[in-house]
Amino acid sequence: MSENKDTIYADPLREAGLFTFDENVARVFPDMIKRSVPGYTTIVAMTGLIAQRYASPGSRLYDLGCSLGASTLAMRQNLRSEDCRIVGVDNSQAMLERCRNIIDTDTHETPVDLLCANLENVVIEDASVVVLNFTLQFIPLAIRDEVIQRIYAGLRPGGVMVLSEKLTFEDPHLDELNIDLHHEFKRANGYSELEIARKRAAIENVLRPETLATHKRRIAEAEFSSCDVWFQCFNFASLVALK
Repeated sequence: MSENKDTIYADPLREAGLFTFDENVARVFPDMIKRSVPGYTTIVAMTGLIAQRYASPGSRLYDLGCSLGASTLAMRQNLRSEDCRIVGVDNSQAMLERCRNIIDTDTHETPVDLLCANLENVVIEDASVVVLNFTLQFIPLAIRDEVIQRIYAGLRPGGVMVLSEKLTFEDPHLDELNIDLHHEFKRANGYSELEIARKRAAIENVLRPETLATHKRRIAEAEFSSCDVWFQCFNFASLVALK
């Protein structure tokens, strides 16, 4: 993947606007997400191992909000089941164009279909694994319950959903602590105070985090048999939910 450095919010004279997954973001995305999301590399790598465990022969694996295909590749490179197919979905054409180039350089043979669409419009069917790594947080709050319910309906019995999200906390002191620690993480990775502030202003009305309790409630109401956190660092967590 490209390692172009993320300097999108470094120029004070450049209008930041709302955060969007355009060509500018796609160009620097690997650097941006590694320097902005604690544990991202671990989450992606373990997504591949979870897929290896739960993928069943002849099924589909979905990467919803696939961006440049990191989770798609992790699943593809760890699959042991035969006749599977991976479906990567993203609503950013700029992301998908770069994703296709990356997928085409991979030597593993599992077919990968890339679909440019809003994930709430995608039919999930005959799936053994569905991954949403930092995707649901960009979906309108009003339809998040429906999205999770439709994923459950499209999973085979014994299938798994991986849901990774930025969190908010009910306790305001814990919320402030985790936000501050996240900002310290970004400073340690070379982001300036200006970049941190401008990125936060650009994304706060686009990314709507929820509490862990809200995610667990939604998953339980969709009738998943079990769910819990398998990874957390500051206000970023990943859950597994089993059908």
